[in-house]
Amino acid sequence: MTRWSIVLNARAGDERAERALAEICEAYWFPLYVFVRRSGRSAEDAEDLTQSFFAKLIEKGYLDKADQERGRLRSFLLTSLKHFMADEWDKSQAQKRGGGKQLVSIDQAAAEERYALEPKDEASPDRLFEKRWALTLLENIVDQLRQEFAASGKEAIFTGLQPFLAWNSADESYAEVCGKIGISENAARVTVFRMRKRFGELMRLSIAETVATEEEVDEEMKFLMGVIAR
Repeated sequence: MTRWSIVLNARAGDERAERALAEICEAYWFPLYVFVRRSGRSAEDAEDLTQSFFAKLIEKGYLDKADQERGRLRSFLLTSLKHFMADEWDKSQAQKRGGGKQLVSIDQAAAEERYALEPKDEASPDRLFEKRWALTLLENIVDQLRQEFAASGKEAIFTGLQPFLAWNSADESYAEVCGKIGISENAARVTVFRMRKRFGELMRLSIAETVATEEEVDEEMKFLMGVIAR
C-alpha cells in the first residue's frame, strides 16, 4: 500500500496516516506555496497560510473527503487549499502565528529564494502549481538517484553524467565528461543507460505514492510529462 493509499484509507486518529501525510507534504509543500504566492499573497502570508493549511488537513476532516473522492494527491491538495483559502484562512488569523500542529516546516527566506526562480510569465496559479508539482517530483527523483550512487561511492560519476539523463540535455560530449570523471566512454554510456532505466523505475514508484490505484500511474505519468513539456 502506498503512502497516499494509507492516507486515503485513514480514519480519525490514525497515526500511521498522519505520518504518511507528513512525509508527502514535506516533499511537496513548495508547489502549494508557489500557488499561494502567484495568487497575490505576500511571502509572510504564504508561509502562514501554507503551514496553517497543512495543520488543518487532519483537524478539519479533509481526509474523510479524500477517502470519498479517491482523488489524486495533487488534485486533492490543491482543491483543499482553495477551500481553505476561501473559508478558513480568515479564521486562522485569530490564532497565534505558527501555532497549532505543523506537518511541515517552512524557511521563508529559502522559500522566497526558490520562488524568485519561478517563471515570470502569465501562467495562472493553477498552471504554475501543476508545473512546480511535476518539477518537484522530478527533482526528488534525481536526489534519490544521487543518493543511490553516493551510497556506492560513485557520486562524482553521477554528477558528471547527470546532464545526460533523458529530460536534461547535455552541453558536453561523452569524451569531455569522461576525461573529467576518469571512466571510459563505453562505461559512461552503459552507466547512463542504467541511470535512465533506474530513473524511470523511481519515477513510477514516486507517482504511485500520489495516486490511489496502480491503474492511475501511467495516466499520471503522461499528465506530468505533458506539464513539463508546456
